[in-house]
Amino acid sequence: MSAVHEDHTDRTRAAAVPPVVDREAWLRERRELLSQEKAHTRAGDALAAARRRMSMTEVDASLSVTGPDGPRSLLDLFEGREELVAYKHMWHRGEPFENQCPGCTFAYFAVRDPAYLTARGVSFAVLAQGPWDEVAPFVEFMGYPPHWYAADGIEDPAVGGGEFGWVSFLRQGDRVYLTYETAGRGSEVATPSLALLDMTTRGRLEAWQDTPEGWPEGKVPGWFWKADEDGAGNSWSGGRPTAQWSRPGATPVVAHAEHHH
Repeated sequence: MSAVHEDHTDRTRAAAVPPVVDREAWLRERRELLSQEKAHTRAGDALAAARRRMSMTEVDASLSVTGPDGPRSLLDLFEGREELVAYKHMWHRGEPFENQCPGCTFAYFAVRDPAYLTARGVSFAVLAQGPWDEVAPFVEFMGYPPHWYAADGIEDPAVGGGEFGWVSFLRQGDRVYLTYETAGRGSEVATPSLALLDMTTRGRLEAWQDTPEGWPEGKVPGWFWKADEDGAGNSWSGGRPTAQWSRPGATPVVAHAEHHH
């Protein structure tokens, strides 16, 4: 290696990590950042307060979805509670498991156990935008709880179709009202792994991030949501949603595809 090349490599390597300071200097920086974080938290509290003051709009409580016990109305999903939070899950009709939306898989995966929601009196459901005869085998393969329902054919975008993300409903007697919805980056509210990655030095390693010069090159958003048999992220093509490969007994994509078709 030439001296010029070696010097360039050393500079690049040095630029790819944060500068090193003593603990006292580090704590000063940490306190400065903490004041910004506290302001961000207070701004989030103010948004939540505004959210609670939004008006609501009625949704047909008799809309029928299909689950493990057959047809159920939207009202039934409340299970007698006052509130319901649901995730509207994209569905690619006729596609094998590995071709179902990795983003929706990612958004839902961390909240499979809604124990702390139901303890607060809030019911929980997933409204898959496909037919039950396709959704049910996927739910079984993934080992998901029985709070999945097929909302195939429902035209009201509060329940079927529309943007894919989180919705919240309020029940008043036998009437149901839509109180909030969010999609896109708003769906990150249920993905704590992203918040934890944002705490790390490298972050999400996505191209849109604001990172220091010399940092590892960012990739397409969600590049690690899908993985191959070795668990390596491989963008949007090939592989399954990462959550599937972590399950014991998950078979190779090609084997499943042959079996499915």
